[in-house]
Amino acid sequence: MVERQSPLEPAPLEPELRTGSHGDFEHGVDVILSETRPGSILQLAAWPGQEKELISGIRTVTGLALPDGAGAGSTDGVKSVFGFAPGKFTVVDEAEGLASAFANVVTPDIGTVTDLSHGRTAIRIAGPKAEWVLAKFFAIDFALPAFPVGAGRSTMHHDVFAQIQRTGADQFDIYVFRSFARSFWKALCHASEEVGYEVQ
Repeated sequence: MVERQSPLEPAPLEPELRTGSHGDFEHGVDVILSETRPGSILQLAAWPGQEKELISGIRTVTGLALPDGAGAGSTDGVKSVFGFAPGKFTVVDEAEGLASAFANVVTPDIGTVTDLSHGRTAIRIAGPKAEWVLAKFFAIDFALPAFPVGAGRSTMHHDVFAQIQRTGADQFDIYVFRSFARSFWKALCHASEEVGYEVQ
């Protein structure tokens, strides 16, 4: 498989991913930003009336318990899946080649499998102020009862389409188009400055 280069580190003289502490971190760091690099990012879509078959196929391949419905999701730290619209799901795995695992499970009469691995960048924000920083960007209730661990949302920040999954009590993974990754990363860093952030 072709080696993927991070859109946050394309130029040696001007990388966006500057490790270390930044902003107002005198009293500690409340946000940790990092780029995760999953091997597979897939979008699965069911034809009308085939949603339950698609969900069954996702459960078979990933082994994750996936509740029915948009926004529902599950994660075990290695694999994640969440619904972002009726009959549409994002599936993420640390391993490459996940699309081929779905080839025999999601047949053409059930739905489609689209490999987005080379077209998306995965950004993780974690820490006690992660919800607060994300609320600056998105009109979503990020509180744990409204946005439980494993759940996902599909939204936009200006013209940047984003899919967000809560992967921990104070942790979110955000999937954005590679072409918008640098500008979104810069905005996320700027929004995190007043609480102090660390780039890992």
